[in-house]
Amino acid sequence: MDTKSARNRFSDVIASPEALEAILGRPNERVAAKVIDCLDIHCRRFIARSPFVLVGSSDAAGNIDMSPKGDPPGFVQVLDDNTLAIPERPGNRRADTFRNLIQNPRVGLIFLIPGKRETLRVSGEAMIVRDADVRQRMAIDGRVPELALVVLVREAFFHCAKCMIRSHLWEQAQWPSLDGLPTLAEATIAHARLTHTVAEIQGFIDTDERTRLY
Repeated sequence: MDTKSARNRFSDVIASPEALEAILGRPNERVAAKVIDCLDIHCRRFIARSPFVLVGSSDAAGNIDMSPKGDPPGFVQVLDDNTLAIPERPGNRRADTFRNLIQNPRVGLIFLIPGKRETLRVSGEAMIVRDADVRQRMAIDGRVPELALVVLVREAFFHCAKCMIRSHLWEQAQWPSLDGLPTLAEATIAHARLTHTVAEIQGFIDTDERTRLY
């Protein structure tokens, strides 16, 4: 379905800031003022404890990608008050984020800490870097990343806990059952229209995890 057809499907669409504010209202002064333009001590402490960050980017045409990055806590390096670096570990070589950055440098990040209900949101402009001193400081077990995603921070702020409370994200007793969900092998075969068996694709996945993780 194209965008025009999708829009025609709905009859009551909010299409202006005024219409949106008429429904939601405007943020109070505390919310509006909490955005800062650097990484202060509170941001630095959060990033140092975070093992997981989501990276949002888009290409010149506005096609959006959201890529998860994970490593031991502190894997994202704060280089100074306005600069951070994220190592690129071995993956599937799609490099969606990097391909987007070549066209459009704007990125958005969300840092999470397991068990912590608040998140840290950061946005700015990014570049793909190979400077040896930057990559060396992100080595794990002697393995130096080939590339680093360096973000020039323009905005940073802490996001409240409401979404975590509603979703029970860190409460294991509230987690939904995984029964009936497809495996990565099953989804890959269906989406890529492969003729391989599930066992064959699962074997590729297992080998990749065994030989390329550290």
